[in-house]
Amino acid sequence: MKSLLKVISLLVLASLLLAACATATPTPAATEAPTEAPTKVPTATEPPVPAWTAPEGALVAVMADAAPTLDGVGDEAAWSNAEEIVIEVSGGANGYATEVHLKAIYTADSVYFLMSYADTTESFFRSPWQKQEDGTWKKINDPSDKGGDNNLVYEDKMAFIWPINEVKNFEAAGCFVACHAGENSDIKPYGNKYLPEGEMADIWHWKSVRNLNQVDDQYLDSTTLDTSTPENQTKTIEAGRHSDPKDSGGYSDNYASKPDPNDATKTVPDKSMPGFSSPNFDMTTGAPGYILDADKIPFDDAAFKAGDYLPGIVKSEIVGDRGNISAGWKYVDGTWTLEFGRKLDTGSQYDVQFTDLSAMYYFAMAVFDNAQVRHAFQAGASFLIFKP
Repeated sequence: MKSLLKVISLLVLASLLLAACATATPTPAATEAPTEAPTKVPTATEPPVPAWTAPEGALVAVMADAAPTLDGVGDEAAWSNAEEIVIEVSGGANGYATEVHLKAIYTADSVYFLMSYADTTESFFRSPWQKQEDGTWKKINDPSDKGGDNNLVYEDKMAFIWPINEVKNFEAAGCFVACHAGENSDIKPYGNKYLPEGEMADIWHWKSVRNLNQVDDQYLDSTTLDTSTPENQTKTIEAGRHSDPKDSGGYSDNYASKPDPNDATKTVPDKSMPGFSSPNFDMTTGAPGYILDADKIPFDDAAFKAGDYLPGIVKSEIVGDRGNISAGWKYVDGTWTLEFGRKLDTGSQYDVQFTDLSAMYYFAMAVFDNAQVRHAFQAGASFLIFKP
């Protein structure tokens, strides 16, 4: 009996073992380890570029697509994009003072300026000829002028001065660094203009009667008036002021000519009468104050009666270095408006060169109301910069 129970127990145990093997849990299939989301690396950012701002008081030249028409109107869209500055000038002859309104623009190779200022009169009556009752001719002059100081029968003018190299104290004092008022007062009532040795400045000198489509280009150096001999005095009468070289053209006094008493093959000016006339002027007023060289005709005394006027200047455009500033101007309702410009780099040793468009270019200015030398002037200096 015990043996039977033992056998039964073994059979039950074997059955249990077989059941366990048949229902064993299968091993799960291997899976890839979960991937982590990539960490987002922040990109480096440039600091914001500050907006360009002009220094206080600057005359800012802004870029233009094309050059303006230099006609003294200033109606191009480019001018409306340029900010205006106002420069006060005072101390001129007869107490003249005014405010000069100024803008600047530039192109790839040139710079241009728009300028306007009030002037109650257009002064074109610049020492004309007048026929006298006895049939002779007389140049009309300022009776108070003792030489180079005409303030009565002259023209309207303006001038800029730009340092070419370092001109000491110019940034603070402007053109006063070159003015020597009262020097040689017996010869030049308003004094001389010159700089210390080695310094040079560029002068842009517009003359409303004598210039034609240009601003006269001049320069300033250290030459002083030499009175040691009459010849030296004549050569240096302008002291440090000189005109840039020219090939031809410009203006000259309207004088007749006569044989040179020292050389029969040459002529000299006959300052007793005019040499040329023109169909294009008003005999009753002398307007416009000049004769174009292209229009001049030989003077015919019989064409004039006593009291008639004849302009005292013959002019044409300047050819050469002296004529590299192009210009146009108009006088309307008591205001002069000028547009003028030149190459950024003229290549001339007598000019300021605007080759570094990141630099500051100092200038000072003056305005002449019917005055030869006694101009209204700016106190100190201003500066030009170019907006990138």
